[in-house]
Amino acid sequence: MLQEKIQSNKAIIGVIGLGYVGLPLAVEFGKAGFTVLGIDQDNKKLKKLAKRVNYIPDVKTKELFDLLDRKRLIPGNDFAKLKEADVIYICVPTPIDKNKQPDISYIVAVTDQVIKILRKEQLIILGSTTYPGTTEDVVMPRLESTGLKVGKDIFLSFAPERVDPGNKGYTTRNTTKVFGGVTPKCAELTKLLLAKIISNVMQVSSPKVAETEKLLENIFRSVNIALVNELTILCREMGINVWEVIEAASTKPYGFMPFYPGPGIGGHCIPIDPYYLAWKAKEYDLRTRFIELAGEINDGMPHYVVKLTQDGLNKFSKSLSGSKILILGVAYKKDINDVRESPSLKIIEILQAKGAQVIVNDPYIEKIEIKGTQYRSTKVTDKILKTMDAVVIATDHSDYDYEQIVGTSRLVIDTRNATKRLKNKDNVILL
Repeated sequence: MLQEKIQSNKAIIGVIGLGYVGLPLAVEFGKAGFTVLGIDQDNKKLKKLAKRVNYIPDVKTKELFDLLDRKRLIPGNDFAKLKEADVIYICVPTPIDKNKQPDISYIVAVTDQVIKILRKEQLIILGSTTYPGTTEDVVMPRLESTGLKVGKDIFLSFAPERVDPGNKGYTTRNTTKVFGGVTPKCAELTKLLLAKIISNVMQVSSPKVAETEKLLENIFRSVNIALVNELTILCREMGINVWEVIEAASTKPYGFMPFYPGPGIGGHCIPIDPYYLAWKAKEYDLRTRFIELAGEINDGMPHYVVKLTQDGLNKFSKSLSGSKILILGVAYKKDINDVRESPSLKIIEILQAKGAQVIVNDPYIEKIEIKGTQYRSTKVTDKILKTMDAVVIATDHSDYDYEQIVGTSRLVIDTRNATKRLKNKDNVILL
């Protein structure tokens, strides 16, 4: 029985997708004593694991290598191996297309692979963020096309990821996991399994509730960040320091939560997830105006950063075209190596299109390609800083010496309030 296998830690766990969500999850299952089959079609990841290279900073290298050495975690690309798995956890990307329409093709593709090896007494958990109804309207019919009945022969739940790259305080284990099962038995088995690796789990009434809950988390952040970004532009026009405004408002012990402006939003969640609900709303002839407006404001911030750079250069009678611009930080947030949807990429793309000579630095990223141009991380030295017409602090990595940067550079555009503690900063334009 599947329940007995989970209780005794003898269940074999299959994790599809060994990225920022899947690999930490696989490691936690392995640490709990389960044997984990990790499936990924990205051979670069598999080669790194084979060579004992840890590509996810939030995963402890020693723990990962120990599991690989003891065959508690067995990576590969053969879906047929999942025939052995008692639990299959799907952690694949769910991007949006250029028209901001949901793309669940990865979910569909792996589900179609799963049905080839589906057997009785298997639990399938979808962990990829998606629109309400995906689990029951897309995944379930495909699984049941095999003749196996969900809730009786096989079991299905939705348990969305909660990952904050670089967060040392909250990990997979101590971050509450929300889930919803298709049937009570599906929920019972899912709760039993998740409780093995996560300190606190919360069951909701259905997969749809869990799917919507995940979207709400990131819509909440997107809308509030957009509000602050819009306020930032207004405050600049009025000669008011928005960072000081936020700091002052944060002293209120109730009814206020601080959000901060920036050069745009990045990561796999906030720039993408809200559009899944906006798209779904159209099915009900409704328009989610807050979501769409927030997206529009946040998407416009890289352009505003370029405008500030251009305004600063104008004071030196310099045009943007031909100017040497150093972008500090390519990752979407500080002290990580994740560039997914990073606003820095858009800023570089805009500057490139306007004829600027762009140089980049990121202590966590060796090189990156944008619109066919490859950028290698250039070491930040006094010599480099003195040759730049402007320096844009796009990501406030802890490695940066802001006194050196401000003290040596002609013009600095600070989009993260990284220079807050410096006294002499007449050459700084603060977002």
